[in-house]
Amino acid sequence: MSFPLLTATAVLPAIGAIATAAVPAARRTAAKWLALLFSLGTLVLAGIVLARFEPGGSRFQLTESHAWIKDFGVRYELGVDGIGVALMALTALLMPFIILAGWHDADPSPSSQLRSSRGGPNENKPYRWRPTQGFFALMLMTEAMVILSFEATDVFVFYILFEAMLIPMYFLIGGFGDRAASSAAAAAAGGGDENAATQRSYAAVKFLLYNLVGGLIMLAAVIGLYTVAGTFSLSEIAEARANGTFSMATSTERWLFLGFFFAFAVKAPLWPLHTWLPNAMGEATSPVAVLLTAVVDKVGTFAMLRFCLQLFPEASKWATPVILVLALISIVYGALLAVGQRDIKRLIAYASISHFGFIVLGIFAMTSQGQSGATLYMINHGISTAALMLVAGFLITRRGSRLISDYGGVQKVAPILAGTFLIGGLATLSLPGLAPFVSEFLVLVGVFSAYPVAGIIATTGIVLAAIYVLVLYQRTMTGPVKAEVQGMTDLRARELVVVVPLIALLIFLGVYPKPLTEIVNPAVQHTMSDVQKKDPQPEVEAVK
Repeated sequence: MSFPLLTATAVLPAIGAIATAAVPAARRTAAKWLALLFSLGTLVLAGIVLARFEPGGSRFQLTESHAWIKDFGVRYELGVDGIGVALMALTALLMPFIILAGWHDADPSPSSQLRSSRGGPNENKPYRWRPTQGFFALMLMTEAMVILSFEATDVFVFYILFEAMLIPMYFLIGGFGDRAASSAAAAAAGGGDENAATQRSYAAVKFLLYNLVGGLIMLAAVIGLYTVAGTFSLSEIAEARANGTFSMATSTERWLFLGFFFAFAVKAPLWPLHTWLPNAMGEATSPVAVLLTAVVDKVGTFAMLRFCLQLFPEASKWATPVILVLALISIVYGALLAVGQRDIKRLIAYASISHFGFIVLGIFAMTSQGQSGATLYMINHGISTAALMLVAGFLITRRGSRLISDYGGVQKVAPILAGTFLIGGLATLSLPGLAPFVSEFLVLVGVFSAYPVAGIIATTGIVLAAIYVLVLYQRTMTGPVKAEVQGMTDLRARELVVVVPLIALLIFLGVYPKPLTEIVNPAVQHTMSDVQKKDPQPEVEAVK
């Protein structure tokens, strides 16, 4: 029996979460280093998985299959294709940087410690203590669930993970919100710390309710799938369909597709189910915001490829026109709202909504270029958003405000911070030479070849991205140095360790994306085969 490498990759951060949570309260630094150590160990295992994966081999590799709930046909089945292994590697890669960036985000505030030592009214409120152990344990538990969701090939197992990852994220948003910025904003509004806590709680509850509603609808569809297929296993359903022993009525397939797609569209998020994201990213700490949009939300778009297209190919083609319209609205709407934002983190949140529109557009263009581009977009967006949001978080921590108007002239007092912020912003607008350009270009090529009008409309998102990124940089980094910014320090060693590798990766994948495309392209061809689609051939007039 071979070593269960995929299980180990997910179990290690889960063990790390338990170990980190068990560290004594006074040993906060030890808890941080322990969490970082387990995240690095997970990265090593993910690297081994990536090294053992053969792009030209079978569709699902390193598979594991064990009976779990026999009476209901549930099996513990894992396997990775090129898309799943790439996203699993992205998750493992980003987590050490997220932990390093949030090194001090859960440290108890001096005021809360003083009130508690005096027996003040807040002594029984755990969020006032901001327990370091809990913060990093929740991050590692989220990582474990996300990695396992990219590996699951049993629909029921995936559903459990899809829902369970909401729990640690809820506490990370509501219990460990952006303390300095939220308190400053609340104080400006006249509400103080209590109002800031209310805003964080509202954002966390909104995130949870939206995703729970999507999950409940998906649960009904999961049960319906078992009713018609008699199994939750992707491999068994694919085999039965290939043998001609399994088929679904058109109406049944369409209803089940809608149940799955709705849940994934909430998680992605896709307009008009997106409104929870700006609140959640705005109130969460910057590392948690990166964990949310660069890692957790990718489960939604990944599942569209893995489950919607593979399980319901005819319904996916039937729904394509409507989904393309929703994706285009997300692109333009998200970019327009980003242009008008006064809050740095909410601007990045709306930019992400626009980018997720590009990902969904590429998936449902149903061309090999579009789906390859969409997969690369998931990876490159994760890296670029991590770079931009984490540098923005370092900036906000120094000033204590998320408002763009509170900054000015930062590049004169903190040039390295300003330079890394600029590169992260340029990656967000998909500047040629940086990784997101490759993925956005492929998406647009794929869309233009099948839906020219949709491609034309989508290009407006590129123009708007240039506007909101350059205006953000101009208002925060250039111009006269504001008095409150005068004493701002530049990036420290720990912060450089976080940012520099991400920027290097953006540049490397921007000029040499071949390592990613070689992994992703065979999986995309399998998906195209599932939906029985071929790339449209260019119309070339004969030369007379």
